[in-house]
Amino acid sequence: MAKAKSAFVCTECGADYSKWQGQCSNCREWNTLSEVRVGGARPGAPANGSGARGGYAGALSREVVDLSGVDLTEVPRFSSTFEEFDRVLGGGLVPGSAVLLGGHPGAGKSTLLLQTACRLAQSKRVLYVTGEESLSQVAMRAHRLQLPTQGLKMLAETSIETLLAVAERERPEVLIIDSIQTMHLEDIGSAPGGVAQVRESAAALTRFAKQSNTVLMLVGHVTKDGTLAGPKVLEHMIDASLLLEGGSDSRFRTLRGQKNRFGAINELGVFAMVELGLKEVKNPSAIFLSRSEELASGSLVMVVWEGTRPILVEVQALLDESALGNPRRVAVGLDHNRLAMLLAVLHKHGGLFTGDQDVFLNVVGGVKVLETSADLAVLLAVVSSLQNRPLPRELVVFGEVGLSGEIRPVPSGQERIIEAAKHGFTRAIVPRGNAPKKAPAGMQVVAVDKLAEALEAL
Repeated sequence: MAKAKSAFVCTECGADYSKWQGQCSNCREWNTLSEVRVGGARPGAPANGSGARGGYAGALSREVVDLSGVDLTEVPRFSSTFEEFDRVLGGGLVPGSAVLLGGHPGAGKSTLLLQTACRLAQSKRVLYVTGEESLSQVAMRAHRLQLPTQGLKMLAETSIETLLAVAERERPEVLIIDSIQTMHLEDIGSAPGGVAQVRESAAALTRFAKQSNTVLMLVGHVTKDGTLAGPKVLEHMIDASLLLEGGSDSRFRTLRGQKNRFGAINELGVFAMVELGLKEVKNPSAIFLSRSEELASGSLVMVVWEGTRPILVEVQALLDESALGNPRRVAVGLDHNRLAMLLAVLHKHGGLFTGDQDVFLNVVGGVKVLETSADLAVLLAVVSSLQNRPLPRELVVFGEVGLSGEIRPVPSGQERIIEAAKHGFTRAIVPRGNAPKKAPAGMQVVAVDKLAEALEAL
């Protein structure tokens, strides 16, 4: 029997070292190396003696080929039965792909995949492997959600060797693993959920998916800071990494792509958690714009761009005289560092001082705004709260603010204005570079170059 070997693996990036050291030379993190036992051959290894590591893609090319001679035949996709899920995936599920779905406990990962599995099982071969729940627990959830259960193959197993043997026999078109942190290989000495177990288990499953043209869907846990648990190499070897976000105080869930080899990574899918599971939200703007009838200062609607569509969301600002020597700057749904920068621009180029005010900012609906098109709307909402002057309900704003007070254009300005007009907005303050040649019917577009012009337009 071959002697078990040890290796030191970085828990942040997955780099291997033969001995322990304080700092990982790959990602420069300190005290992240942990000792793991490395086993011998793994499931899915080539039988011809060419080595145990056949590559995550299933098989390695043995001959050099010219790039122009590679077959460009597009792999046919099929729907996950959820349009919002398909949008984030780039158009649907790709045979032979590996998808990792992460999220906080209670976000709805297992619910989403169980709904998808039950619907797909009506027309395709689906194998659902549960390592965290018993079969009766999964069956009870499916019954509670009133899902069609005929045709869905279930397996309660945590051993990768047994799982792959069953998958070889069943030959599913879709294989769902819930979750990758519970899976283990017999020849790896560490406990399930460890760096080596997660990495080698995912490698074996991904290799099987590539070789058998199976859609592999993995559920992944997240750490307390919201990042996917396990080594970073786990995210490198899979084809798509998705994150299901949503707080316990909101029934809405957002599915965001963080990596996708078959589509854009900035797509956003919106779901609502209802009694019968997750339900698609086809028009997110209508939900995020559920404003009160009474006009209030500090409230303004902006248009953000998520993937291939514009979404209208409300931003709220509250300024209050601070009793502290260092006033607070709190931003929910936005980068608080950018908020501090925008307040400095407002003082320098707008003549409005907020250094003695506590500033609280909130994007309604739990949306996280990652782009800079919200800059102008944030500043105008701050001005509205500072002067205690409500803004018109029919006003919509977008634009990036530079450090010299200039208003910079943002991508897809025309589409943003059209989307606002569809929802009944009649006035828009936009960068001059985004001003349309002909505004939509009933829409007044005010184009501005400087922050001072935007303040005058209010």
